[in-house]
Amino acid sequence: MENPSAQKLINKIQLDLFKNGFNPETLIEGLKKLRTYAMEEQNPVATKAIRLTYEHLEQNGAFLIAIPDDEPLEDEEEEGTETVKEESAPKSENDIESLEYLLSLFTDLTNKNNMLDLREYNKAFLAF
Repeated sequence: MENPSAQKLINKIQLDLFKNGFNPETLIEGLKKLRTYAMEEQNPVATKAIRLTYEHLEQNGAFLIAIPDDEPLEDEEEEGTETVKEESAPKSENDIESLEYLLSLFTDLTNKNNMLDLREYNKAFLAF
């Protein structure tokens, strides 16, 4: 995100996660504030990803989505079939590494790969 206040908020959320561990209430509160910045920047992919993230945390009390696969997307397009990825499979514990990665994606929304990964997270949230 371009807004300096949004960048500070992302850093605060990341630092809190690192220092104090996983706390869904704190994460949800921070993400709801962050969503207002994404709405101001008129970025629907980021806005949706943030909303789906805090809704996922509210419903599950945990972060259960894996990091999207790094496999090239061209292979799927050439085959013409949609494959179900392993990250959609439910897990029983928090995937903190994935949550940290998701938060890092919000820091640079001009990066094409970050936006592609946010779209993959959105699909995974909806499939969960």
